[in-house]
Amino acid sequence: MTSAELDRSTHPRPRFMRERWTDLTGVWRFAYDDDDAGLAERWFGDGPERFDRSIQVPYPPESKLSGIHDPTFHPVLWYQRDLETPAIADGERLLLHFGAVDYRASIWLNGQHVVDHEGGHTPFSADITDAIDPARDQQSLVVRAEDRPTDVSQPRGKQAWAAEPSRIWYHRTSGIWQPVWLEIAPATRLGDVVFTADLTGDIDVQVTIDGQPSAAATVEVTITRDGEVYASHTASVSGPTAAFRVSVPAVQRDHTGAFTWRPDSPTLFDANVVLRAGDLTDTVHSYVGFRRVSVRDNRFVLNRNPYFQRLVLEQGYWPESHLAAPDADALRREVELIKELGFNGVRIHQKVEDPRFLYWCDRLGLLVWGEMANAHEFSDLAVDRLTREWAEAVRRDRSHPCIVAWVPLNESWGVPEIATSPRQQSVATGLVHLTKALDPTRPVISNDGWEHTESDIVSIHDYTPSGAVLRDSYGDPDAMRSAVDGVAFGRKILVSDRPHVGCPVVISEFGGLSFGPSGDDKWFGYAVADTAENFREQFEDLVTALLDARGLAGFCYTQLTDTLQENNGLLTAEREPKLPLAVIREIVTRSSRSIPQELVAAARQRARSRYG
Repeated sequence: MTSAELDRSTHPRPRFMRERWTDLTGVWRFAYDDDDAGLAERWFGDGPERFDRSIQVPYPPESKLSGIHDPTFHPVLWYQRDLETPAIADGERLLLHFGAVDYRASIWLNGQHVVDHEGGHTPFSADITDAIDPARDQQSLVVRAEDRPTDVSQPRGKQAWAAEPSRIWYHRTSGIWQPVWLEIAPATRLGDVVFTADLTGDIDVQVTIDGQPSAAATVEVTITRDGEVYASHTASVSGPTAAFRVSVPAVQRDHTGAFTWRPDSPTLFDANVVLRAGDLTDTVHSYVGFRRVSVRDNRFVLNRNPYFQRLVLEQGYWPESHLAAPDADALRREVELIKELGFNGVRIHQKVEDPRFLYWCDRLGLLVWGEMANAHEFSDLAVDRLTREWAEAVRRDRSHPCIVAWVPLNESWGVPEIATSPRQQSVATGLVHLTKALDPTRPVISNDGWEHTESDIVSIHDYTPSGAVLRDSYGDPDAMRSAVDGVAFGRKILVSDRPHVGCPVVISEFGGLSFGPSGDDKWFGYAVADTAENFREQFEDLVTALLDARGLAGFCYTQLTDTLQENNGLLTAEREPKLPLAVIREIVTRSSRSIPQELVAAARQRARSRYG
């Protein structure tokens, strides 16, 4: 089976697919454990009578689509379902995968503990082969999820720790909230494959091997597009990791941009990876996109050309399913809507987004700022939790061509004294360097919004309701320098002595216009529009002011959709536009004075003369 024949849109991990997998979403048995008695009473091994409810996985029990719809505090959740015993040949293993369980998970099969994981936004797996009971036709899978609602040392993003959501805080998303699936793979198999594909036509490949490879093990990578083979390379593997380079001559010779990835032409190549270890063969289907991001001379640069980022803030929250997407189609439609509105990118906000969303950003062409969900206190425990989970998130997503920036912290959440505390400044700076150690190819923003320590992009949050004020603040390079040296929301933009000369400036939150039902006293927004025409006028005023600003590298409008009491989206919570899509698109896509067309043309000519 070729990768083209596999349906990436339905696979829970489109960038790393095996052919033999089984979806485990659907109806599970469920129970609350408010007294936290389940471990002592061995709920993991005593049978399904402990589980007195049914739940639709992967929707959190706080949500309507789960069938439970109970948003009150329940810190410990239990799940159970029966699995049919699959046919597993000699030398094969049965793997169990979870996309995300918020916040701490313990897993048993037939009463045998198989794995623990901490971190509510990142995936984990277990080899459950040895826990299979051959005497049973049905294997009992049990999950215990612990999510302490008031524990603000957990990286929780915008999940409220109060009983009810308010202002910018939302209902919680506890327990299983991304897909669960089984997979059959060889005992010695590919654990991970990381691609770094550059404009030079070279792909740096890092592979991790689970199990013990034989001395004669090899990894073969084949790059294809539309069924045509563009490159193939075989490397020997003698240990748990290997690194090598695959060159694609057609991309090396291309000077038209036909083979590069960018939002208006998101070209992808299939990448099939085959591990051969003795008699065992493991095949994983993936893909790559050739592109390069950098920052230079106060500009964001995509594929050697200055590029103005027109981003929109994406909470990734649905009224009936919370942080979990209603279905795979909803993730695709979200990306389509963002592009139809005229934006070329998205800033994921306080959430590590579903890999299927990132796949559609790769496939349809949408820039992404990848962001971590933050804790809300500063402590050794909070720092440890944030650091471990952020590293997992970066490792999971660093092969996606759509991701063009990393954001480990937002608005000093979890580091509230960063302006004066060297220790908290060290956390932000340390996260930048950790991120660069894992992925040196993308810019990193230490603390989005203000109080930057070391950042490759100086991002500023500015919710002034006046386009005139935005022009005064950012309209020309001199004003920009004054703004960067100044304050936002009463906080300094820069808090370290590191020079930020040459760093691009992006207004990474602005707008927040509230427009919705009159008389609603639960809304939250930064300015109010009372009619559709007034909403359009204010939106146009703010966006045009930033497009007219010479020297800005981009903006991010707050926000894509209404979210609970945040009534400040361009779309309603149900994804209905508040203005015609064409009206918003016409405003968003107007030319930017920051990147004149002659500058773009000159950059393209330089690229042609150098690489043509």
